[in-house]
Amino acid sequence: MIVPTATDRQELRKLAERIRSRRTTKLFLKQPVDHKLILDAIEVARWAPNHHLTEPWHFHLLGPAKIAECVQLTRTVVTELKGAKLGEFKAEAHAAIPGWLVVTCKTSGEALQQREDYASCACAVQNLMLYLSEAGVATKWATGAITRDARFFDLLQLSEQDVMVVGIIWYGYAKITPQQKRSDIRQFVTETD
Repeated sequence: MIVPTATDRQELRKLAERIRSRRTTKLFLKQPVDHKLILDAIEVARWAPNHHLTEPWHFHLLGPAKIAECVQLTRTVVTELKGAKLGEFKAEAHAAIPGWLVVTCKTSGEALQQREDYASCACAVQNLMLYLSEAGVATKWATGAITRDARFFDLLQLSEQDVMVVGIIWYGYAKITPQQKRSDIRQFVTETD
């Protein structure tokens, strides 16, 4: 058995604090994030565990024209579902987000493999967001109605039969970093003998 040294425990505490300090951010500054930093985050993301090394993820880094199309589609989808006032509000909020990264997952015909692949993609997203957080870049993992709309797949030239959207990762430098508390760990742990 390897016993962590005092230095190891200190590094583990630092890592735990970095994980705890990552927050979902909704308000971003209009400051671009270095493209190389995003590519580095994607490179780290793909080291997530994936059963049978399927590497089921794909990262779609959207440029300004595609983001504008997504904002317009958001306006349309939300207006159809919840009315014009909310559609306009969501479109304005989304237009203010400087960076958009869409993460997709390959679909397979086998239910268990699909479940494992989706879990792998979720781990990849967490890797990506932790890496960006450590670099001072805030994120929000969005899974709103647009991510399930056939027009979104068309806009990104994706096949609904071949991939599912894991989410849109919005990124940028935070205007405000929200604070958050979590419930006591004992509510979520059952120890057995």
